[in-house]
Amino acid sequence: MGAPKSGFWSPRIAALQPYVPGEQPRIDNLVKLNTNENPYPPSPLAIDAIQRASESGLERYPDPTSMALREAIAHRHGLNRQQVFVGNGSDEVLAHAFFAFFQQADPLLLPDITYSFYKVYAQLYGIACELQPVDDDLRIDVDALAARAQSVDGCAGIVIANPNAPTGIGLPLKRIEQLLMACPHRVVLVDEAYVDFGGESALPLVALYPNLLVVRTLSKSHSLAGLRVGFVCGQSHLIEALTRVKDSFNSYPLDRLASAGAVAAIEDERYFESTRKAVMDTREGLSLQLEDLGFEVLPSQANFVFVRHADHDAAMLAAALRERAVLVRHFAQPRIDQYLRISIGTRDQCSTLIDALQTVLG
Repeated sequence: MGAPKSGFWSPRIAALQPYVPGEQPRIDNLVKLNTNENPYPPSPLAIDAIQRASESGLERYPDPTSMALREAIAHRHGLNRQQVFVGNGSDEVLAHAFFAFFQQADPLLLPDITYSFYKVYAQLYGIACELQPVDDDLRIDVDALAARAQSVDGCAGIVIANPNAPTGIGLPLKRIEQLLMACPHRVVLVDEAYVDFGGESALPLVALYPNLLVVRTLSKSHSLAGLRVGFVCGQSHLIEALTRVKDSFNSYPLDRLASAGAVAAIEDERYFESTRKAVMDTREGLSLQLEDLGFEVLPSQANFVFVRHADHDAAMLAAALRERAVLVRHFAQPRIDQYLRISIGTRDQCSTLIDALQTVLG
């Protein structure tokens, strides 16, 4: 009776260090710039599609193949539906990919500064990881990753975010090809959660490289974080492996409402272009204002900026902003513990941030 309840856990679960999501507090008049959500609402067509889908059919299971959504994604990106896999947010898609492709005898290669969920997936599935340091400018060291992939020791694959998180720095397509050619017998996964805000997508390379997987999400650029829709594109043999994992885990990952809203959002290209342009324009203006306040601002191709101030501790700045109902993200992690990640809000939200910083900085 007195034994710890964790004694019921499997050993691997007891050792897990789960991912810590961004804070979602209930604070009056909050300016929320900590979780990279889009500050604009979804397409009105998506809202209408969700409402119509809710009127009938919810008593039945959704299409387990998500055919309509896969066809919409394929049409949008010049692929065929056999090259598209969808899931309950890109995090689920990533989890299935780690399970399907990276449980090998050799280590998986990751940058040391990247989306921290990657290491959680690896630990969950017992995948050994080898971290390649980013360079002094916090850029992914493609040459070092490629050289390591080509070494006699081998690797289980390569995973990168492009643009990278949490830095926002993007890689050109030729550097992605360098990794693909250096690791021809293992999967190279490119996580493009933020690519619509100025990055260069690897989707045109899908037909050329049988080892490429490109992961995308509708959470950021399509303002559908609350709907949880992600997808991955690759050649059909890779999609087949992901489908085998899905159908051994959850055959119905996307509900009717999510599929309907996602299809409508993808098809409303005019609205998509207008909101992503608004985010990028605001990002450029905010970057200049932050620089005027003495911040170093890393070059961003995402819907956030990664900044530090030479004279002020990042954790203290984040705490002071929170006291003023402005949330930003601080990572207590080696090499980046003096940086803040600031999501791009509306112009009014960014103005409130700047006003708060002016007060805090004195």
